[in-house]
Parts: sequence; C-alpha cells; structure tokens
Amino acid sequence: MSTPTVERLTAALATVHDPEIKRPITELNMVDHLEIDDAGLVGVTVLLTVSGCPLKDTIDRDVRRALAEVEGVTGVELTLGTMSDEQRAELQKNLRGGQAAKEIPFSQPGSLTKVFAIASGKGGVGKSSVTVNLALALAKAGRSVGIVDADIYGHSVPAMLGIADHRPTQVESMIMPVPTPSGVSVISIGMLKPRRDQVVAWRGPMLDRALVQMLADVYWGDLDVLLLDLPPGTGDMAISLGQHLPGAEILVVTTPQEAAAEVAERAGTMASMLHQRVVGVVENMSYLVCPHCGPEHRLELFGRGGGERVAATLSSRFGYDVPLLGQVPIEESLREGGDAGKPVVDSDPTAGAAQVLLSVAEHLDARGRGLAGRQLGLTPSAKF
Repeated sequence: MSTPTVERLTAALATVHDPEIKRPITELNMVDHLEIDDAGLVGVTVLLTVSGCPLKDTIDRDVRRALAEVEGVTGVELTLGTMSDEQRAELQKNLRGGQAAKEIPFSQPGSLTKVFAIASGKGGVGKSSVTVNLALALAKAGRSVGIVDADIYGHSVPAMLGIADHRPTQVESMIMPVPTPSGVSVISIGMLKPRRDQVVAWRGPMLDRALVQMLADVYWGDLDVLLLDLPPGTGDMAISLGQHLPGAEILVVTTPQEAAAEVAERAGTMASMLHQRVVGVVENMSYLVCPHCGPEHRLELFGRGGGERVAATLSSRFGYDVPLLGQVPIEESLREGGDAGKPVVDSDPTAGAAQVLLSVAEHLDARGRGLAGRQLGLTPSAKF
C-alpha cells in the first residue's frame, strides 16, 4: 500500500467546511501545515479564526474524519492553532471580496437573495414564531437561509431556535452568524449583549446603526433567502429597513380580532409608503381545534376574519393582490416547539400549524426575485 500524497490529503481537507463561514478550510487558508511520514501518520495544523472558536470541536472531528478516509493513512496528529492578526485581516479581505466594510450585500443590484421582512402592527401576534418556522421550512426545501432578529427590544428568535446562549465569532470587524443544526444562520442583538438579561434601551440613530451592523458587518455568504423579524409597529426600524433594503418584500402577520387587524393594516401601509411590496398576510392563532370533539369543531377564541380583512384592505389600497397565505391554528406543539428551541415544522411537521407554515414557505419560495428597489443600470438617452 502506497503512502498518500500531500495532494490527496489536501483534496480530502477541501471537503471540510468551516461550520460558520461554510467554505472549505483550504480555501480559507486555515491549513497551516500538512505532512505525512512513511508509516502513514499525518501531521496537520489547522488555524482557527479566534482562540475561543465555539465550533472548534466540530472542525477537529471533521478534519480527523476526512483524513482518516484517505487510503494509507494510519493516524492523524492534529494541532489547532489560531490565526494571527495579519491572517485574520487577509481572511476578512478574502471574504468581502475587496468590498467596502459597510456595504450591505442584499441591497446591491446583483444580489440574488430574496429578502422577506416579517411585520406586524402590534406585539403578541406570534410574528417571531412565524419567522423561525418559515426559515426552517425553507431550509428543509434546500435553501440557504439567514435570519436577522431585528426586533431589538423583543429578540426571541435565538431562544426559539435553541441558541439563546450562543455568541457569534468575530474576525477583525466581521461577525460570523450563529449556525443552527437545521442549517439556518442567525444574528440577533441579543447575541451581541454582554449578558442575556441585559435590557436594550436605544432610540433612533442607535437602532439604525444596529440594523446596518447586522446586515453589513455579518458575513452571510451566498444566501437564497434572508428573513428579518421586525419589531411591531411603524417605528424607526421599519423606516430604516425601507432605506437600507428598499427591495425587501413584506409579510404581514395578524390575528383574527379586529383590534389586531386594524393595526396590521397600518404596518402594511407603512411598507407601501417606503415603496416595498407586501407579498401576503398570515393569520396566526386563527382557531383552536376542540380537544374533545376533534377537527370538525373549531373554537375561534380571537374571533374571525382579521386576516381576510387585512388582505382585502391592502389589496384595495395598493391596487395589486395581497393574498391571505395561511391561517395558523393554535396548537400546543407550536408553543412547546418554540419554548424548547425546536420549531414545530421540525419537531412535529404533521401538525396542522406546521402544515400551514410549510405551505406559506412554499409560496414564498416560488416567488421570483422582484425588481422593486433594484438598480437596473439604465441611463436616459438624449432626445434628437
């Protein structure tokens, strides 16, 4: 049996991806040293981006596994080092492709990422729950998905995905989003606080800077879909979103009662004022299936018709169809999944709520990349 070559070992290491950046460690220049002796023992040094890399055990396991599968390898001696300041700066430059540090990739003309902002008129309608379940549903469909938890004051997305205590890795001035087991990448202001219980008490300019940081300073890679969980209402964050991501499309979440529907219409109207398209309405907490009688008996605890009213009003107001995409029932598994960090589309995909949310995700996935907010590169011609 011949001794493996360094070229074959390098090819094996090229199959190992950094779990945060999602690119091969060879491409990221993380392999600092690689050799093999006549007995088939491999010596390799892999440089982590930072000394406290939270996923170093994953890299350790994947490197050992990849090298062990090369024929002729009898053992692996792996050393995990740390990049120097110069190497991190070079990595940042490589990842950004030479672009300016504060450039928001999703607002660029060539961006192919679909951006959906999940909005509501008031709090407590389950907007964050809808966001995380749609993200996981899209990931199940094979899409590369990211979530920006832009609900600065009520950032609950990390807890709903089971990563509330995770912190992002920082490479120089670049932040790596926190990966989840489902493949969805997440960033939240809650992850950037020194303590989980710390209160965020920011106003106008600070909120705008926070949104820009989560969009521009985070390395998102090539996303198919980006979801933003917005704060309820029509305040600073909604205005900042319209300024920085004019091409974002809006999904309005409401509940059936009149009070929620009325304020949800305002959230949709705000998006239109910022020249963003409202792609649909989701009615959450639509009904409760009676636990004694079964599916034929629905208890409409919060009334009925709110979602239909919002969809009809916005359609009339905008002059284009704003459909009611789904009516999500009240189910124990939906609540339990959010509390346990395992959203219902993952933990109980056959549940009624999961089926509705999967259908909404399928509708969003089928949408083409709109032209709203995009620069078309056209210039007016002279008249003769």
